[in-house]
Amino acid sequence: MTTKSRLDELLDQLKSKQQEVEDEIDRLLDEKREEFHYSLRRGKIVFERKIRQLQRQYRKGLVRYVLQAPVAFLLTAPIIYGMVIPIIFLDLAITVYQHVCFRVYGIPRVKRSDYIVIDRHHLAYLNIIEKLNCVYCGYGNGLISYAREITARTEQYWCPIKHARRIIDAHKYTDNYIDYGDAKAWDNELGILRKQLAIIESEQDLK
Repeated sequence: MTTKSRLDELLDQLKSKQQEVEDEIDRLLDEKREEFHYSLRRGKIVFERKIRQLQRQYRKGLVRYVLQAPVAFLLTAPIIYGMVIPIIFLDLAITVYQHVCFRVYGIPRVKRSDYIVIDRHHLAYLNIIEKLNCVYCGYGNGLISYAREITARTEQYWCPIKHARRIIDAHKYTDNYIDYGDAKAWDNELGILRKQLAIIESEQDLK
């Protein structure tokens, strides 16, 4: 029996703590829903009527919002909104890729709705431009997370080798990768790491 390394022990502890953090986040979300008087009903956000009326009192009028905006914000608006073109192209390309190639490779597909969440436009204290901005940011950041999960699963299938140097914010699969330079492990463990991807599908079915 192979003795666990200190790193393996720390990673096990980290996974345990991550679960505790997720449970605490869920608990705090429940508290916030009660505090701000909204609920989720069949995936839809529902505010109490009096709370929506209260929120509207904080909404900044559209004309005042535009007139008070710094000139630099107005001048850069075409650039930031223009990014929607490559973002949509990425969404289309990465989605087509996984639906075609993941079926061929036997990799569980990533559920798009787990990563792209659009819900801030329900807030009555936001004007139309603020709602548009929030939809845009939610879509863009969610899409990057969605694309990252697809490319991470692809990496585990084709090249699960750790890098020679530490990288910032490596994705969650990296810890199980083969050590850089370990040719024997590459020959023996690649098939095992590919089969481990099937576990993801089992975990998704349990949720």
